[in-house]
Amino acid sequence: MTIWQALDDGWRRVLRAPVLIVGMWLTTLAIALPLALALHDQIAGHLDASGAGESVANGINPDWWNEFLAQASGLGQTFVPAIMGFAAVLQNLTQVADAQAPPPIIVIVLAVHLLVSTFLLGGTLDRLARDRTVGPAGFFSACGGCWFRLLRLGVLAAAAYWVLFAWLHPLLFDRLYVWLTRDVTVERTAFAYRAALYAAFAALLLLVNVIVDYAKIRVIVEDRLSAIGAVAAALRFVRRHPGAALGLYALNTVVFLIVLGIYALTARSGGGGSAAVLMLAIGQFYIVLRVIARLTFAASQMALFQSRLAHAGYTARPLPVWPESAAAEAIRPE
Repeated sequence: MTIWQALDDGWRRVLRAPVLIVGMWLTTLAIALPLALALHDQIAGHLDASGAGESVANGINPDWWNEFLAQASGLGQTFVPAIMGFAAVLQNLTQVADAQAPPPIIVIVLAVHLLVSTFLLGGTLDRLARDRTVGPAGFFSACGGCWFRLLRLGVLAAAAYWVLFAWLHPLLFDRLYVWLTRDVTVERTAFAYRAALYAAFAALLLLVNVIVDYAKIRVIVEDRLSAIGAVAAALRFVRRHPGAALGLYALNTVVFLIVLGIYALTARSGGGGSAAVLMLAIGQFYIVLRVIARLTFAASQMALFQSRLAHAGYTARPLPVWPESAAAEAIRPE
């Protein structure tokens, strides 16, 4: 199977599982909703006190916004202009590239989202691997059965990411970049050095992502109990199929960039009334597209792995059978 066939197969698997798309979107919405309601209360309270409600409803009021941020605390400090429209995506990418830690309240939300996503990941990957309906019992059985294995794998992945962001990133950008540009007087040269360091860091981050992705797949498809063994097996798979594994990752990245491009062209950054409703609808549409892209990422990697190791249509973990009563056992014919 080529990487194009894997992408096509992954796309078809996702379209045959619309419940996964809706479920992931609702999960994201449910985790974000409490924060949205809390922020709504802060904004509403400040608008009532300032009397600027009507002007804000008709569009962005910079004076009121600056006044709100000056007195806000906690969650209110995250309500900055950069969260509007496509600027939010750029802000997130900048924070990752520069290894900037998000605010504490966002860290808590991300931790909750990570735990919930890890729980649901087992059922999601199992459904994509089987490429057929498994039912609620089968889905949540895979979620529960694989949760602690994926958590252990997550700890190993977190350790690798910590090395990259807490050790390698400062080494590259706080030491090596400073050393390279200490005598540079041309801004273009300094930019070239920084771009090269970003490219090197991104390449290592990509390699870790690929290995972690295939480690998750080997946990699910082969019902592996050892997280370390899954990582070692993923390393072997990537080493034996480097062009396919990295090429498919790059192809999926292009698909995700297309999704970002669609959002950048359609997102609005301000307005009130119907314009605000439209902006909210576009934002939710982008989240749905992002969910589809993420599922296609996983499904295409699953298809490639199964095709290269003759696991197509196979998972080692059997589907659970709902227990029958003793009476049913008694009347079952021999």
